[in-house]
Amino acid sequence: MPLDHRRLRGPDESQPPALWAAGAEEDEAGAGEGEAAAAPRDPCALRPLFARAGLLSQAEGSAYVELSGGTKVLCAAWGPREAAEPGGTAAAAGGRLSCEFRRAPFSGRGARPRPGGAAEREAEREAAAALREALEPAVRLARYPRARLAVSALLLQDGGSALAAAVSAASLALADAGVEMYDLAVGCALCRDPGDPAGPWLLQPGEAEERRAAARLTLALLPALNQVSAVLGGGRGGDPEGWGQALRLGLDGCHRLYPVLRQSLLRAARRRDAAHSA
Repeated sequence: MPLDHRRLRGPDESQPPALWAAGAEEDEAGAGEGEAAAAPRDPCALRPLFARAGLLSQAEGSAYVELSGGTKVLCAAWGPREAAEPGGTAAAAGGRLSCEFRRAPFSGRGARPRPGGAAEREAEREAAAALREALEPAVRLARYPRARLAVSALLLQDGGSALAAAVSAASLALADAGVEMYDLAVGCALCRDPGDPAGPWLLQPGEAEERRAAARLTLALLPALNQVSAVLGGGRGGDPEGWGQALRLGLDGCHRLYPVLRQSLLRAARRRDAAHSA
């Protein structure tokens, strides 16, 4: 099924923005005072996460993941479909996973590349390649010879840790579509403050923390297998022991997020069963 690039895919049910306008204005008015008075956060604390699977009726599988602080990602999954190159060598060995990552025009709060420009397209291609690298080890592609699975991730709002949230949402969408998987891929992001090269790594940084970070790291884990599917990042993170500390912290964060995603998938399955039996 071809993807429709001319419009933004959203949930079937929505609420008017006027319901949230008053609360948003109050939050913006007190943002400056709140940031100035806020105490340093616990570097090991996870941002509250909301996840829901099975939102879109137009896709075979879908998921929505939101992090406290403003990160919102919507993912849809399709497949398996017949591969475009049925005679290719890659198709003969197993299925193929194609990933798409897009940013909504309204997703950024501050300065960002011109929508649709070369810089933004290149950033989206890099994010799509990273998403595919994180998801491929979790999917049993050998069970889908000469077939193609498609995943589309739409970043509705970037509040930091967007790629990690997209990994979790895309994994949920694939599982919701009934794709055979070894395990859910759980994403977790970390960063290090440039003012303190020997300081602690921060779990699930916000957009402002990522912008001024000296080093960034995004980790994808298959918790049931205790297998790392991807490690993405770079920067000045200090000595090798510092990077090892970041990996251990990220693994712990992924294990703590895993029950939330699993329960979201179970709730979606129960809703689907109830709808079929009704």
